[in-house]
Amino acid sequence: MARRITPEVLTSEQQAEADRLFAALQQAAVDDLRELANLLATKNDSNTFGATEYTVRDIVLGIGAKALQHALEGRKKGGTTVPRPPAPTAPRPPRSTAGEPSPS
Repeated sequence: MARRITPEVLTSEQQAEADRLFAALQQAAVDDLRELANLLATKNDSNTFGATEYTVRDIVLGIGAKALQHALEGRKKGGTTVPRPPAPTAPRPPRSTAGEPSPS
């Protein structure tokens, strides 16, 4: 039914990051989960699918988007303090042979 990722052994740094994300997601998703619960509470077996199913998917995808956003925000690094060096000069292009007589 539901696909679960096999749990991996996390390093202490990864566990700290997972804990940070979990706490952030609990706060970020509470309104979405309430909306989902309210929606499903108003439906019976005859109208659970169809339009309701798409609304459920939209809510759940929104939660997933928030999860990705929080993960990326936690990883943002500061900019570099040293400017990048200039790009190397490109070599000269090969000589064109257009319009020259062909060797025969």
